[in-house]
Amino acid sequence: MYKRFFKRILDLALAIIALPFWFIILVIVGPIIYFQDKGSIFYNAPRLGKDGKVFKMYKFRSMKMNAPDLRNEDGSTFNAEDDPRLTKIGRFIRKTSLDETPQLLNIIKGDMSIIGPRPDLPEHYKLYEGNEERKLEIRPGVTGYNQAYFRNTIPWKERIQNDIYYIDHLSFWLDIKILFKTAVSVLRREDVFVNNKNMKSSKSKNAGM
Repeated sequence: MYKRFFKRILDLALAIIALPFWFIILVIVGPIIYFQDKGSIFYNAPRLGKDGKVFKMYKFRSMKMNAPDLRNEDGSTFNAEDDPRLTKIGRFIRKTSLDETPQLLNIIKGDMSIIGPRPDLPEHYKLYEGNEERKLEIRPGVTGYNQAYFRNTIPWKERIQNDIYYIDHLSFWLDIKILFKTAVSVLRREDVFVNNKNMKSSKSKNAGM
């Protein structure tokens, strides 16, 4: 019952309550993002949603305009504190996870949940093997099991198996534990960046912004 009904009701209620506070963040952070390089405030990232449906995930833009798309060897997006693609405000909002707060709008639209598997890139769909497609059984989350306990410290394939573990054990109390552990990790700024030299560049622009 929680997975099929109450989780969505709770998501919607909490997102609506948080929306006025997010508007305050928008008023403060938005102009800084714009005036640093006269670029757009938001980055609309295409992501895989429930049942494989592609949706636009909203983020505050943390990278310079037309930054190259760098990927790790496993296909996941490159993420490092000394990444030259990040703007000054972008480095701050990444560390504090403020760049993810526009996803409140995705929750209200029904694209995402507060807690669930973090959404993959659309091109990752064809890279799923075995039972990995199961991570698409539920709405992706703004945070999730991996973000609460590991952040960016484990490989993509291992994160998928953790996502499936979450789906199989999904409950109200597990979501509460993940929510509080996420809050602690964000406040401590633990494992936000991973310095991984095994990366490659893609022709696409602004990915992961």
